[in-house]
Amino acid sequence: MIIGTRGYPSYYGGFETLVRRLGPYLVDNQWDLTVYGRPGAMRADDPDRDWRVTVRTTRGLESKSLSTISYGLSAAIDAALAGVDVALIMNVANGFWLPILKARGIRTVVNVDGIEWERAKWGRSARRVFRLGAKMTARYADELVFDAEAIKDYWIREFGRSGTFIPYGGEPDYPTLDAPKFEPGTYALMVARFVPENSIREFIHAVEMLEDQPVVVVGSSGYGGEFDEALKRLHESRDNVHWLGHVKDDALLFSLWENCGVYFHGHSVGGTNPALVQAMACGAPTIARDTSYNREVLGDAGRFVQPSPRAIADSIAELIADHAAQSAMAEASRERAKRHYSWESVCRSYSDLMFGVPTSTPAHNESADSLRTGDEDGSISYD
Repeated sequence: MIIGTRGYPSYYGGFETLVRRLGPYLVDNQWDLTVYGRPGAMRADDPDRDWRVTVRTTRGLESKSLSTISYGLSAAIDAALAGVDVALIMNVANGFWLPILKARGIRTVVNVDGIEWERAKWGRSARRVFRLGAKMTARYADELVFDAEAIKDYWIREFGRSGTFIPYGGEPDYPTLDAPKFEPGTYALMVARFVPENSIREFIHAVEMLEDQPVVVVGSSGYGGEFDEALKRLHESRDNVHWLGHVKDDALLFSLWENCGVYFHGHSVGGTNPALVQAMACGAPTIARDTSYNREVLGDAGRFVQPSPRAIADSIAELIADHAAQSAMAEASRERAKRHYSWESVCRSYSDLMFGVPTSTPAHNESADSLRTGDEDGSISYD
């Protein structure tokens, strides 16, 4: 049983991507799997749906701050009454409901996600809720999953709990389309949800400095706001800026990554970001904000930059002009994604951990300690 995502199949974020890959893998390996979700989040006629995966929807409150915990509560109660054997739970906000499952003897494996209480998009009350949920998770979960070694270290320091490192995977064999209007190797690309911690403001100012450089932006805030308005103005007033909004077509998105001259990844919090892993699998030459997480994922395959508009603009212009560097980085990224971030190893690790088998995941060549040189002072997925 899986709790804490929008459902299966769903295309909202990193958790949903994981479930789309993990669900069929588990039923292939004789698991009887139920995925809990939200009404309207899944298409009944989705051709990618594996009908061996049971889908159950429960009730909850549709609000920014209450949706996760309210749907988590209703799903936990339903699962407890059903008497399942093991629950994979996404997000520490659902840590409040672990005692319900524990009381029924259900084994719980929790993917803690990132450090939500450090995200600028949440208010003070929401941050307190996430922090308390993390404490409940540390106390009651049977097993913890960390998608980055740096997050694992954080939990050891802050909560006295360790667990298993299992990252996200990247799809190396993907459908693609011709990237419309954009000549391969000539454009800068950003793919992100429009929240401050993804360096959106800094990137917008950097784009204003790139007067002739083609720039493609994928993503939105989901509810409007200053970043959406700024990109809309640039899109309408500058021939070199193309804002595509939210792209649901994976083939188009993968093509944009595969053909870009540089992909800027500005995420500053969280662990292993699914978008970054997939960009690597597509061979996108990547410039990332200098954080411990991004260094852990990219290793020597990427370049890193401080989050200032001038530094971002200069780094983009330099890489766009260097086609030899683009080719070398693309090859290194694909190889690193294949070696460390395969969906086969990710799904196998989840299956083993849920079944109670000691698990191992592909090791990075670099140690986590050697990678903590970013702008986070050691603190601790379009996300």
